[in-house]
Amino acid sequence: MAAVAQPRPPQDRKPVLISKIDSFQDVVNTAVIIPKEDGVISVSQDRTVRVWLKRDSGQYWPSIYHTMPAPCSCMSFNPETRRLSVGMDNGVVSEFTVSEDYNKMTLARSYQAHQGAVTVVLFVLEMEWVISTGQDKSFTWHCSESGHQLGVYRTAAWHILCISINKLFVRFDVETRHAFVGEHSGQVTILKLEQDNCSLVTTFKGHTGNVTALCWDPVQRVLFSGSTDHSIIMWDIGGRKGTAIELQGHNDKIQGLCYAPSTRQLISCSADGKIVVWNMDVKRQETPEWLDSDSCQKCQQPFFWNFKQMWDSKKIGLRQHHCRKCGQAVCGKCSSQRSTIPLMGFEFAVRVCDECHKSITDEERAPTATFHDSKHTIAYVHYEPTRSWLLTSGMDRVIKVWVYTHTHTQIN
Repeated sequence: MAAVAQPRPPQDRKPVLISKIDSFQDVVNTAVIIPKEDGVISVSQDRTVRVWLKRDSGQYWPSIYHTMPAPCSCMSFNPETRRLSVGMDNGVVSEFTVSEDYNKMTLARSYQAHQGAVTVVLFVLEMEWVISTGQDKSFTWHCSESGHQLGVYRTAAWHILCISINKLFVRFDVETRHAFVGEHSGQVTILKLEQDNCSLVTTFKGHTGNVTALCWDPVQRVLFSGSTDHSIIMWDIGGRKGTAIELQGHNDKIQGLCYAPSTRQLISCSADGKIVVWNMDVKRQETPEWLDSDSCQKCQQPFFWNFKQMWDSKKIGLRQHHCRKCGQAVCGKCSSQRSTIPLMGFEFAVRVCDECHKSITDEERAPTATFHDSKHTIAYVHYEPTRSWLLTSGMDRVIKVWVYTHTHTQIN
């Protein structure tokens, strides 16, 4: 039998703060780390686009400070072409070319892409497309060579919050031309884009709140979605089993998801400042569906709506609960225990029936995620895989740059 590689314990790697940038007048809506450069590009609600380069002093200083005609809501940067796409609150997407020394940016083209604020923008080099979503409920794509709009798709949701494209922080599968769209309704829609039209592939819903973040693993063909319901769902859409596995490790809405393919770790950040690093190099289990029953499936006591059984047995009905491990409907007396079930995604203790509680071993309770405090309210995250750097921007108008290591010196 072939040897099974043992995954590195998640505590071996943790985010260590290495830099801060705090010279902003308003909230930073999007920021990215420049690959192969010690630099950051940011767009802010104060209408500025800034390129920050680290000087010999160790401090970041803006080599570019450009003011836009409207507040900047989002942006994307293609390091191969140094193409910078900036979306604004007025619905316009402007494209710039950044010079090799990152000291100048030149406007190439602007698109009136939406009637409301642009929420996500992406330049797809392989297709020469500029893809964007907006608060006008539309998903559009333009030809970056001609400037013409190629297509538009409108949703019934209040607005589209994010899209996923096979790049770093927005996701699009170039091979299949599939775009993953997360909506305000909690639904995730898969679209297939062609040169001048798109078709609906499928939709799936597992969140009870708005979809706020998406992340795509192109190797395993797994989509991760985060929501205001505090949960993350791992969707297997690679055609194997169609499973959906929940990850429960946050106490506030998910603000960003990043995937580190080299270590098979998922990084999630929430509005309360928590950074959770999930070890995805383990065999996880799908949570069971909750079963319906008129009485406890352990002791057979009636639930409070089961009037016939209450009358026949002369007993007061009990409140219904569900065991997170087996999914059975149980009463409080038969589910008095709590336990973590990390392989099912439950890093916090959850209700389980007494029978399942006895069957869970200490090994099964071993955590598969580590928890870290960023010490600011995170609004946006970006991961740079070549150096394992993570960027978080907060509502406190501060950008923090982290590195995943256990040897780097932490700054205060």
